[in-house]
Amino acid sequence: MAQHYRVGRLEQEIEREVNDILLKRVRDPRVAGVTITGVTVTGDLQQATIYYSILSDKASDGEKTAAGLTKATGLIRSELGSRLSIYKTPELTFERDNSVQYGSRIDELINNLKCQD
Repeated sequence: MAQHYRVGRLEQEIEREVNDILLKRVRDPRVAGVTITGVTVTGDLQQATIYYSILSDKASDGEKTAAGLTKATGLIRSELGSRLSIYKTPELTFERDNSVQYGSRIDELINNLKCQD
């Protein structure tokens, strides 16, 4: 029980700190419009998956953002290591969160149904 509480608390802390690091420390223009939507950490606290979204729907922007985040992973991890009081900083992987596009598609379908009536 206590382990799950610690994982959840660490996920929230990582999300807050990564948002701050992206805003203040990372100077790469490819990651300028990135929003962190969630973090999942494994039970042993060794790996963290960070979910992000961007406002642009273009595939080229998504690829550029992914490349920018991959390049900045070392800086973000070292900053997390200095900001968090944990024994070992988890390995970070970034994955794009497609829930925003999914929600937009659902809204579009609902609006189309309303227009047909």
